[in-house]
Amino acid sequence: MRYREQFERQVVREDVWIPVGDGSTRLHARVWRPADAEADPVPALLEYLPYRKSDWTAPRDAQRHPWYAGHGYASVRVDIRGHGDSEGTPGDEYDARELADGVDVVNWLAAQSWCTGRVGMFGISWGGFNSLQIAALAPEPLKAIVTVCSADDRYDNDVHYTGGAVLGIDMLAWAGTMLAFASRPPDPQVVGADRWLPMWRERLDSVEPFLHTWLDHQQRDAYWRHGSVCEDYGAVQAAVLAVGGWNDPYRDTVLRLVEHLPADRVRGIVGPWSHQYPDRGLPPGPAIGFLQETRRWWDHWLKDKDTGVMSEPLLRAWVNDPVPPATSYDVMPGRWVGDTDRPSRNVAWSERPLGTDTGPVLVRSPQHTGVDAGRFFPFGNASDLPPDQREEDGRSVCFDSDVLHERVEILGRPRLRLRLDSATPRANVIARLCDVAPDGSSTLVTRGVLNLLSRHGRDRVAEWTPGTYEDVEFELTGIGYAFPPGHRIRIAVSDAYWPWVWPHGERGELTVLPADSALLLPVREIGDEPEIGFEEPEQAPPLPVTYDAPAEPRPERLITYDVAKGEWTLEVDPNYGGSRTYPDGLRYEERARETYRIRHDDPLSARAVSEWHIRLRRGDDWDAEIMARTELQATAADFVMESRIEARANGETVAKRAWHRTTPRTSG
Repeated sequence: MRYREQFERQVVREDVWIPVGDGSTRLHARVWRPADAEADPVPALLEYLPYRKSDWTAPRDAQRHPWYAGHGYASVRVDIRGHGDSEGTPGDEYDARELADGVDVVNWLAAQSWCTGRVGMFGISWGGFNSLQIAALAPEPLKAIVTVCSADDRYDNDVHYTGGAVLGIDMLAWAGTMLAFASRPPDPQVVGADRWLPMWRERLDSVEPFLHTWLDHQQRDAYWRHGSVCEDYGAVQAAVLAVGGWNDPYRDTVLRLVEHLPADRVRGIVGPWSHQYPDRGLPPGPAIGFLQETRRWWDHWLKDKDTGVMSEPLLRAWVNDPVPPATSYDVMPGRWVGDTDRPSRNVAWSERPLGTDTGPVLVRSPQHTGVDAGRFFPFGNASDLPPDQREEDGRSVCFDSDVLHERVEILGRPRLRLRLDSATPRANVIARLCDVAPDGSSTLVTRGVLNLLSRHGRDRVAEWTPGTYEDVEFELTGIGYAFPPGHRIRIAVSDAYWPWVWPHGERGELTVLPADSALLLPVREIGDEPEIGFEEPEQAPPLPVTYDAPAEPRPERLITYDVAKGEWTLEVDPNYGGSRTYPDGLRYEERARETYRIRHDDPLSARAVSEWHIRLRRGDDWDAEIMARTELQATAADFVMESRIEARANGETVAKRAWHRTTPRTSG
């Protein structure tokens, strides 16, 4: 990593208020820009988030915003309404108010005397989502975006549902996280010592658990179509650089954007990365000079410079070389490849039947199948990735290829076609694609899920008629991977995958006809490749933040089995950064724990809990605490949700709120 101390232009930083809506609400923004921008205006770059620029994202912001400013941009970080130091109350994720405010911010930036009138947006995860969504609203000054680890489909490629199934691990966990995050107070140093507590009370009075809304919409309806740019790719008029990682759950968005947006204003990059900006050096690497690459993008679209960025292949993708199973890799071996057309002329479908003269096969997995799935959002931590899949394979039905005699390289979204029958009207089917080495070790390559209720469309429910066979086909998540000679390709099929997939209420089983079923692989021809390379990572100097070692270190992921009860428990520490002290004296502390329990033979025993404790303090004058707890269970007929928060200021209770909610299980 290179830290750039000197830039082409001297950088100044200022905090400003941006009026939105009717002007009665102001969003707080931090602007880094060249000191001479009033005399020599520059384009503006916007990152727009609920994650608090004053503390939570401050270290990451310091890496990139001053760097962009030093290279001739006004780089602006804005707290969304009701979050951080901005006024107003928090709303649902990506709601119409958030997006309308974002359009107002884009127009405000374009009108500033230090701005040329051209604006770009960028962001990772939430900021990548709303960059795409605001681009689909097409404010005139917004000419280009960089969207990282984001989704074009809010229903089937986010933290709520996957393959039409309730995403148990992050439906609950992210709802619990956002309940805690939305309950955090503004900073009195920014909003004023006399305003912060009334502002905080207003937030606490208005906050509602996202979980209620998400489970009220179990099919793909208007709620999910809002903000899903896949509904109308043509609405996106800005140029789009889409970036993702093979260890991020949103990576298919890069493939779809490259497929559906006009080739003269889209480019895609997929590396081996987790849910992180690809210059941060977090596992798995290799990291790239992401800021330099995005500067090429901005210079082309916002400054009319010929940087050669549009001469790059339409998609630049990393193909992973085979690796033994591990929960973390500092650097993933592999190579960059480039495709200049769509669909790629280098990729052809290879159909591989699951069997020939094989009779019916019964799939009846124990309910704890999935405990070795790894983290849904790998974050660069030591326990993120799936371990050896041999135990999971043993809980599944496996179909293995013959031993490979040559390297088989795939790039894209594999598909699985199954002819099957379900013993119950409601069931899930899960497929894992694994690389099996000669020693029997099994490395997870990719996976996919289908809720059989949604097999005819995510917007409808179609119960199965037991005793009848149907052909179903579903995609696995995209991947670039090379199976080596001497290994086998395995497809492992199960009807349970806890806690990723919330189980249906009735214990069932599937009957699969292997001879009428097939794995379809996007096999990439290995030949001459365009030369693809990136500069080494470069950033602005890091923010001098002091991180604490935990007083009582806890495992990031701990699996226990109560033999007498037949109960499996997965405990997770999401490890977003722990406790830290900032240069301005702010002390930020956070502890979080997620717990997932299930008995191996009872789908109705599934239970998930998210617990958060956050404390912010500065000196002896300001001390704010938030405790939040969210729990999800289910009966055969309903989901049952329990949530509560407690907030304290200087030891005194400011607010206590509790919610109990049930909602019918329409498709979950």
